[in-house]
Amino acid sequence: MSEKHLVCQGATCQCKFGTTPDKLTVKTQSKRYINEKDGSKKLLATHIDIGPTFEKNTFGSCKKMNNNPCQAVVTQWSGYYEKIMLEDNNGKALLEDSKATCPVGGPDCITIINHGQTAEASAQNVKNADKEVLAELLPFVNPNKYIRKTDMLNVKN
Repeated sequence: MSEKHLVCQGATCQCKFGTTPDKLTVKTQSKRYINEKDGSKKLLATHIDIGPTFEKNTFGSCKKMNNNPCQAVVTQWSGYYEKIMLEDNNGKALLEDSKATCPVGGPDCITIINHGQTAEASAQNVKNADKEVLAELLPFVNPNKYIRKTDMLNVKN
């Protein structure tokens, strides 16, 4: 899985025959969250997220249907990560280069253009950062300002 991101709810997808992207929604599980400290928004997407699994369920107008409105439906996913399988639904994790099949567009017509994960900086990131590098990158910012006093009690120099 070298350097590939897992896909989560909110990932942006695009059909090669559509005109606009849509965001993926995870409907097959409600327990596994990734890259989010609160665990409330970024559900892990799996290969069994099929059917109408998008926020608007459309990629705009469809070139395969004479530019009539698209009705996005996923019939299967390819290129998912075989080594991660959720116990409760046997879903295998989608990767950022996974592709979906639509009954109108055909195999692998839907691609993921953004995996949906976002980095959340925390006080721990500031504590772990090289102070000299921070000073070079952010010369007017005092990193200690972003660490709570209670966190500083546990910091070892």
